[in-house]
Amino acid sequence: MGKKKEKITYVDDGRTLADMSNVSGGITGGRRLKSAPRSTRKEQWETYKAAVKMMFGPMLVVICAIVVIYMVMWFLFTFF
Repeated sequence: MGKKKEKITYVDDGRTLADMSNVSGGITGGRRLKSAPRSTRKEQWETYKAAVKMMFGPMLVVICAIVVIYMVMWFLFTFF
């Protein structure tokens, strides 16, 4: 005998999936919401330097791997 599939009933309660009330630049009802304080240029620069420093090693590994693969392919197609 065949299995009976459970019938799913969806109920619309009028809510949205995401709260989009603060999308319009932070103005709600004529009031401006307080925004988080921005970091200073020095803090931004320090964050940038830390991110570049963190990515430098993996970037060198990837570049070396690309060079090695290129040299192996060049050797194979040139001499064989």
